[in-house]
This record gives sequence, C-alpha cells and structure tokens, in this order.
Amino acid sequence: MSDFSNSIAYHYHDRTKYDPETINAKGRQIDWSQQPIPFKEYKIGTIFDLKPYISDPIENSNDPTTKEWIRLSKLLLFSYGLTAKLPTMFGSFIYLRSAPSAGGLYPAEIYLISKGTPLLPAGIYSYQPQTHTLILFWQDQVWQKLQIACFRNPVLEKTELALITTAIFYRSAWRYEDRAYRRICLDTGHLLGNIELASSINNYRAYFIGGFQDKMLNDLLYLDENQEGAITVIPLEDKFKNPSKFNQNITALPSKINTNFPKLKDGELLPCLHQSSSISATEIQDQTRGENNYLEDKYNFPFCLKVSIKSQPIDWKNNLSGLENTMLNRRSTRSYTGANLNKNELNALLDFTYHPENYLNQNLEPNPDYFSLNLIETFMAVSGVEGLEEGCYYYAPKAQELRQIRFKNFRRELHYLCLGQDLGRDAGAVIFHTADLNKAIEKYGDRAYRYLHLDAGNLGQRLNLGAIYLGLGVSGIGGFFDDQVNEVLGIPVDEAVLYITTLGRPRQGY
Repeated sequence: MSDFSNSIAYHYHDRTKYDPETINAKGRQIDWSQQPIPFKEYKIGTIFDLKPYISDPIENSNDPTTKEWIRLSKLLLFSYGLTAKLPTMFGSFIYLRSAPSAGGLYPAEIYLISKGTPLLPAGIYSYQPQTHTLILFWQDQVWQKLQIACFRNPVLEKTELALITTAIFYRSAWRYEDRAYRRICLDTGHLLGNIELASSINNYRAYFIGGFQDKMLNDLLYLDENQEGAITVIPLEDKFKNPSKFNQNITALPSKINTNFPKLKDGELLPCLHQSSSISATEIQDQTRGENNYLEDKYNFPFCLKVSIKSQPIDWKNNLSGLENTMLNRRSTRSYTGANLNKNELNALLDFTYHPENYLNQNLEPNPDYFSLNLIETFMAVSGVEGLEEGCYYYAPKAQELRQIRFKNFRRELHYLCLGQDLGRDAGAVIFHTADLNKAIEKYGDRAYRYLHLDAGNLGQRLNLGAIYLGLGVSGIGGFFDDQVNEVLGIPVDEAVLYITTLGRPRQGY
C-alpha cells in the first residue's frame, strides 16, 4: 500500500488532533457576541407553508394532494425540523432540531430541487426549519444541470425530487476552529441518518450521492463558496410510484490527492481541505464505486473471548410510530448515573445500527446507502454491561460478535481521553468508529475524509435513535485526545478515530 501521509487529508487530520499538552496553549476565549445565527433566510421567493400538514385533522385527510403534502412535510420535520425552543438567561432562545449538532451550531442547510411535479413547480427551494416552510427562490428547470453536476447518476433519471445538504463553515468554525470540518461532516451524517429513516416512514427511498462537481453544484444553488459548500445530494424516489429499488451504482467518487499545498496557518486548514477534496469533470479518471459491504472482520484471534450479539429486531410499533416519536423527542444525554447496562439492550442497539436488513418487514430500507461503510471499523470499551466482561472489544459485523482485545476497566482513561467529560467515565459502554486513513485516501483521495465522517455520523445517529427508544442515555463526542484513544484501544496510530458515542443510564432530568 502506498503512503499518503503527505496528503492534505492526512495533514489536516494530524494537525487537528487534540493533544493534552497543547489544547490550552493558545488560551483562546470564545467570543459569544459573534456566535453565528443557525438559520439562513431568503427574503424573496414563493413560500410553501408545511405547518398545516402536521396537524391531526389534516393527517386524516383522504385528499390525494393533501396526502402528498403531509408526506413531504413530515419528511422534512423528522429530518431537520425544530423540536424544542429553550430560553436562555440572556433572553434569547436555543432551538433544538430532530438531528443532533455539536454545540447546537447546526452548520447544515437543506435545499430541495424539483424537476417539476403537481406539488412543486420546477426550481430550487430552501427549507426553513424556523418556520417549517419551503421557499422557492429560483423558479426554473434546473434538473438537467443537477444531472450534469452529478455525472449523470442514473438515479436522477428516474426521480423528480432531490435534497441537497450544504454546510456553512463558520457556524462550526466559530467555536471549533479548524477541527470544525470533522464536526460539520459528522453533523451532516446525523442528518443523513434522519433523512434515510424519515424517507422510509413517509414512503420515499433516499439515495446518497457524494461524488459530484462541487463548483457546478455550488453555482447551481448560488452559494458563496467561501462560506458555504454542497456536501451531499439525495434523490428521493416515491415508493408508491416505484416499489422496486433502483440499482444505485455510484455513491462515492474519488478526488485528487493533494500533496502540493503551501504551509498552512491555523484557520487555513479547513478551507484548504474542503477545496482540495472537490471534484471537477476533468479530474474524474475512474468512477470508483462505494461498496456498502464490510471488509473481512478483524481481530479473529483463536483464543480471544467472542460474544454473540445476535438479537431480535427492535419493534418500532405500527407504522413506525415509535421511530417517529423518537426522532421528534431525541435529546443528547448530559449525565449518566454510572449504573450498568445489560447485554440484551446492547445487542438490540447494534442490531438496529448494523443490520438494517432485519427491519424490512417494518418497512425500513434493508440496504440503505452509505459512501464507503466498508472502511469503517467499530470498537467498544465496556465499563459496566451485565453479561459482558470489562475491557475493549472489536465488533465484527459479519459474524455479529464482540471480540475482546483488551482486559481491564478503562473508566479513568475514558474520562481523560474524552477531555475530562464525565460522560466517558460514567458510561456503561463507549463505542468508537475508526478508519485506516491511508487506505481510505488511496481509494477516494482527499475526499475520503468527507465520506468517512459522513458515514460515522450516520451510524452514530442510528445509535442515538435506538438508544433513546430503548430508554438508554446516549451522547456523541467529537472532541477527544486522538492518540490517547488509539492507546486505549491498542490500535495503530494510522487508524484514525472518527467519532465516539457514549451509552449509559441517564441521570433523571438529564
């Protein structure tokens, strides 16, 4: 395998690691007066109000057009709609949404492009979560331009609606500086997880496209590329019209590997990586397919403890009502009691996250799109799970078993590597998503960094929803001492840690 440690993606990852000796060296203070507003407004355009279509009387309507509005309204509400309005001591409000976001900063925006349907005229729409409306700010036939930007992806030949997620970089960079790109992609992954599940609830099928011409797509949406950039395209298939799934042959495309970049100052890493990982028509040499199957399971030592985690699927109730309620009521847990989880709960949670094929009879998509899930590895540190020995485990998704690789209680180390957050110490189990960065860059170029974090965030959102439904506490952690995580797990430093999800018994009121 080639060595890509001189690429911008590798350099970015190494430079944005948190280290205990340097994390406070700059003494940076957050300027709360400059906190960005997490909403983007369009002053001019035709407004389509979606709020009436989430009221109980209308939901029982038999009018076909009303039913179509209900489906679209609920899809957007469950994906990224406002779910709570909390007052602050300063007289302002914090708005929470159905998808979690680091620091409540919500860097993602959702746009919708219509090919032209009886419901939505052809054009470009912005979803406005604060008012639950769609604003048609550009009425024109732009579908062909979308197809060209996505290299004529065949799914766009057979669909009429597509969501596009973008990121406004400063919303996260204001607080997290250069490391914000990690959080932006994780947050977008949470959103993708919601979109995929909300699509199933409302009889759509979501397809993920990560390989597109960045500049062309940004220009199509009239984005200022210095502030905002397209991250994913999601065509929506109407399952009522097309009951059989199309063959999605391309989810991810490679970008170039940039090794010739200038010496970068702090604050320049994020925009350099994003621009370097862009794709243009002249740069595509081969259309590498993002396989959704796993690589061979690792850590299959002959004498290591192997624990089966096979489980009955979670019952999401009639018409997925349990999933609906969970998506609207999900909250990140702020404190755990330290009490034990039990193995059956953990088994069910892993089953929902990694084995969607078990949920076909509940009308969930059995083979949802990811960008390159085969590059993601899962480890778990167990501190308090009844039926499991303490220690670190590798999760083998094909075999559906946990394989113990280290033998001790790591509560103290988990508290430390999670930047002193009690969530790490008091959790019953801590799940780590990692990837061989060198292998990922070899396959997808610098754009691999996007794909890895999008997939990790997507998996993390499934863990979030499953845990809340089961009555567990759950919280994702994107800030950690990177190299210390590798030490605790006993994995090579080239295995990049992408995301941490803590699971525990929630303290009452948290």
